Amino acid sequence: MNLGLLKMWFALGAMGLMFIAVIAIYISRYKFQNRFLKIITSSLAYTCMLVSGVIVFFVVFSGPVNE
Repeated sequence: MNLGLLKMWFALGAMGLMFIAVIAIYISRYKFQNRFLKIITSSLAYTCMLVSGVIVFFVVFSGPVNE
């Protein structure tokens, strides 16, 4: 697998983490009544968003692949 395809899979994984974060925030705000579950779910969501942001940052600023 070349570097371009590897970067593509990392970017797709980051988009998947962003999708999980959106769903988790929706669930924590509108579906849960228990405060402990809200905190756990929202912290999971913000962690996913932070990790996906770091991945996208590295993928975008690593530059194009010379092949």
